[in-house]
Amino acid sequence: MTHPRVYAPPSTTTEALAQIDAWLGSPSLVTIGEADNHWETLRALLEAGKVAGPMVHDARIAALCIAHGVRELWTVDRDFSRFPGLVTRNPLQG
Repeated sequence: MTHPRVYAPPSTTTEALAQIDAWLGSPSLVTIGEADNHWETLRALLEAGKVAGPMVHDARIAALCIAHGVRELWTVDRDFSRFPGLVTRNPLQG
């Protein structure tokens, strides 16, 4: 939201924080974290996707989703398609 090369115009930090506060205040929000099998799941994704460098962060997100049974990750980032077991959809495409 705040990256000037991605968003024109980018949100201010204050605006971004207010939006996150609104999401966190939603009664339907469920947050997820690392499960007991996180390392095993992450390691498998790192190996299967031949992941290194900055892509490790994407693998961590994918591992969290898989471990918590997320059926579909909505993202415009095509890099997530490299992770087996995680279905992705671009919400900006029909």
